[in-house]
Amino acid sequence: MTPIHAIGDIHGHLAQLDAALDAIARHGEPTAQVVFLGDFVDRGPDARRVIETLMQGQADGRPWICLLGNHDRFIARYLANPKYCDPNTSRPLLWTDTPLGGRATLASYGVDASEDRRIEDIHADAVAAIPQAHLDWIAGLPRYYETDDHIFVHAGLRPGVPLRAQKEDDLIWIRDGFLNSDHRWDRLVVHGHTALDHPQLYHNRLNLDGGAGYGRPLVPALLEGRAVSVLNQTGRSPLAVSAVTSS
Repeated sequence: MTPIHAIGDIHGHLAQLDAALDAIARHGEPTAQVVFLGDFVDRGPDARRVIETLMQGQADGRPWICLLGNHDRFIARYLANPKYCDPNTSRPLLWTDTPLGGRATLASYGVDASEDRRIEDIHADAVAAIPQAHLDWIAGLPRYYETDDHIFVHAGLRPGVPLRAQKEDDLIWIRDGFLNSDHRWDRLVVHGHTALDHPQLYHNRLNLDGGAGYGRPLVPALLEGRAVSVLNQTGRSPLAVSAVTSS
């Protein structure tokens, strides 16, 4: 089996990304492919530099696959309409509202997104500040990635729906119907999106969103078939399967 790494939601934390890549270099398989599970932006202070790091790594030929997350998709939709509310949020929210963290992303591009500024003024500055190359890169991100042993996706899959018939909104937003499902996929589903205190392995899926968007460490994983190890600065630790289905 071919080893592969996966990294969960980065949420604009460049230092956490650098630490995760360093852990892979020290204790993982440095030449193995790395799959980034989306949500590169929002909440943290360095969204622009996170995107630039990932773009540059791919341009340099590093074996990196970057998937689309729901927070990444917000950028283009906000630029098209600053009052856009995604119907998948738990309540009506603008991207610039505090729970979503878009103001931090705008600030990383040098946009003054202070709450006392008019929405229209912030939006005009954002349109001028965010490079088209970044928007094109985000637009081209795949929604999922497959290997013989794994399906990598940002949020999860709708049980009973063939992979190629999955809706984008489910791939980047789903929780109910996926997290509490005992459905046995033909491969291990590796995802992020739902923040935990630490990555968690279940019988049918692996959740790698350890809560970096809320100040917790970004923990990379090494996958060898269905065997999973998490990496830190001191080494690698096998991850046992939890008896609990939902999270």
